[in-house]
Amino acid sequence: MSAQITGRRSAGAGMGFFERYLTAWVLLCIAAGITLGRLFPAAFQAAGVIELARINLPVAALVWLMIFPMLLKVDFAALHRVTTHWRGISVTLAVNWAVKPFSMAALGWLFVGYLFRPWLPAEQIDSYIAGLILLAAAPCTAMVFVWSHLTRGEPQFTLTQVALNDVIMVFAFAPIVGILLGLSAITVPWDTLLLSVALYIVAPLAAAWLVRRAILRHEHGWARLARVIRALHPVSLVALLTTLGLLFGFQGEQIVRQPLVILLLAVPVLAQVFFNSGLAYFANRVLGSPHCVAGPSALIGASNFFELAVATAIALFGFGSGAALATVVGVLVEVPVMLAIARIVNRTREWYERQPGIPGYDQCCPAAGTHPPGA
Repeated sequence: MSAQITGRRSAGAGMGFFERYLTAWVLLCIAAGITLGRLFPAAFQAAGVIELARINLPVAALVWLMIFPMLLKVDFAALHRVTTHWRGISVTLAVNWAVKPFSMAALGWLFVGYLFRPWLPAEQIDSYIAGLILLAAAPCTAMVFVWSHLTRGEPQFTLTQVALNDVIMVFAFAPIVGILLGLSAITVPWDTLLLSVALYIVAPLAAAWLVRRAILRHEHGWARLARVIRALHPVSLVALLTTLGLLFGFQGEQIVRQPLVILLLAVPVLAQVFFNSGLAYFANRVLGSPHCVAGPSALIGASNFFELAVATAIALFGFGSGAALATVVGVLVEVPVMLAIARIVNRTREWYERQPGIPGYDQCCPAAGTHPPGA
């Protein structure tokens, strides 16, 4: 009992004030963005036209500020441990890259393109579907560490999985998006899409790797890296809130006129999160992965890289597009739902470990619930 209480306390400590109440912060940003957008429309329009090669420069800067501190946590040296928990790695990769983007596209076509079509603006249907596809086309690399901590996940598995996903994302994001948008009869501006990959994936990953490597070369490098990440964390949060404010400043009029749109777009996002997390969790149990691997695997399999999705949607379709709005709905939905899934994973641990061949928690993952410095 004492071990379980300690684990819960340490997990809760790993989630800061902002992350715990992220949905409330997002709602405040929605209200502020809508209000400011209606009071100062000229300022928002001016920000919207500052772009280079269809990439909005203010948003590009904000996205870098959002994701760079999180990418500093990624240890690409962990890739040599990829075979340690090969069952969990295989399940998560399959869900992230072979199931989630395609299941989201199917759910988008079903709900947005067919069932909800009468209640949505006809001219935005394709754009909404495109936003949902962008949302699911890349796995999360930031909040994953929080989800893993909350489920007392094996930290080395989480680090390895995130590093592997980031490498795959460099090569797979653009082709998957291009294929699914093409199947949706949406014209794909490949030059902008590839530029977005370079700007929002390749460049920050390379920069974070170089900075991390330089910091760790110094004496007490791990402690210094942890301090740098803590110092940059507030900057990342402010950038996220500012980006949301900009988005809702542009989307304000549409949201005020049609609040039902937000609710309807949330339905396919909810469905894909529960479907993919459940699929990963049960697949791990069938294959005999320990619970401290199955938990983070389920959450990584369902979470989305919404910072990348938002930035790419703006680059491809514009600030005021349905695609941009659909990606922002993902932020609203994902955090409370992932917290609920984490609770389900924790409460079903005893049931999970009754499967023959699955070792007990403390025997299979003695390091679970603790993270290496800087992680």
